[in-house]
Amino acid sequence: MVNVTVRVPEELKQEMKRLKHVNWSEVARKAFEDRVRREEMRKVAEGMDRLRQSSQTPEWSGTKEIRKWRGGALS
Repeated sequence: MVNVTVRVPEELKQEMKRLKHVNWSEVARKAFEDRVRREEMRKVAEGMDRLRQSSQTPEWSGTKEIRKWRGGALS
């Protein structure tokens, strides 16, 4: 593992010192991992949105297509 320096306000540092039972490295590591995961999901969602938009055909209707394959009316 590598070390990362994080700057916090003095007041927060004093509060953290009082909570000696908390593993602050673990808290920070989990926060970093969560943020990375959220950013990756956001990127994937944006890609899916772009793909969805690029593949839209205005005259195509999912409902009509399903009815066609089921042999139903196109109303």
